[in-house]
Amino acid sequence: MSAVKSIAVLTSGGDSQGMNAAVRAVVRSALYYGLDVYGVQRGYQGLINDDIRPMDLRSVGDIIQRGGTVLQTARCKEFLTPEGQQKGADVLRERGIDGLIVIGGDGSYQGANKLSKLGIKTMALPGTIDNDIAYTDFTIGFDTAVSIVVDAINKLRDTMTSHERSSIVEVMGRHCGDIALYAGLASGAETIIVPEVEYDLDEVSRRMQDNFKHGKRHSIIVVAEGAGKGENVAQHITDCCGIEPRTTVLGHIQRGGAPTHNDRILASQLGDFAVRQLMEGHSAKSCGIIKGELTATDIDLVVNTKKPFNMELYNLALRLSQ
Repeated sequence: MSAVKSIAVLTSGGDSQGMNAAVRAVVRSALYYGLDVYGVQRGYQGLINDDIRPMDLRSVGDIIQRGGTVLQTARCKEFLTPEGQQKGADVLRERGIDGLIVIGGDGSYQGANKLSKLGIKTMALPGTIDNDIAYTDFTIGFDTAVSIVVDAINKLRDTMTSHERSSIVEVMGRHCGDIALYAGLASGAETIIVPEVEYDLDEVSRRMQDNFKHGKRHSIIVVAEGAGKGENVAQHITDCCGIEPRTTVLGHIQRGGAPTHNDRILASQLGDFAVRQLMEGHSAKSCGIIKGELTATDIDLVVNTKKPFNMELYNLALRLSQ
């Protein structure tokens, strides 16, 4: 016997590639097990507004390869209040919906945690390109975002080499430098600047100047937005040693496009896992993957834990950039 008979799914916060694959997995797994399943439009705003519709197989046809989210997403200030959270819980109860699966990042997790404390059975899936959710090795969308950045750096290196210029590439990551770290290592960047590690722009400038003196007339510096603005790094280098790097801010292009096969598989695994967790009577859990194993961790623990930065990988990138 399943502990739930009907579930709803929503996507919240910033979109990430693979959200559609996760929605598809939730819907099709729920239907496979004989559950009723509903889609909430526009995240927590749609939940408060009762913008909820039944989902069937056709609702999620031909979406596994699409970026963005067919359920759409929105910021909702009202849901930050206890009154808004209670309203969302009341809507689910009035609808007779037993459980809710939330796909999103830290803010979305906070909302799921609040609903769980109001008695709603909840599961959260890590849908964010930043890879900043604790208790999972990777988040849905991270692999695709890194691939987009690597592809952009490859193109930039071609033209920078031709013109003997250096390039500053600013990537997303306000509090987590994983996109910069993984993309920088994968693309052979000479310098990686992230918010987790202290850096000295004078030292960055000297390294570039030394490379220039030794005949290396082009360099790639990857900067996570949370560590500083690319244009400020470029200006400091110019002021310090006279070299004028070009700055590229990749911005929201990192969130778009078709998800990689890794993100599609991860999203499919986690979506199905979340449904089965609810059916088994579990609640207030974050679904993740650690060393290849699917895991369910208390949301309360996840939202109050900062994901550790991979210094081993950072030091590897540092050694290989010489």
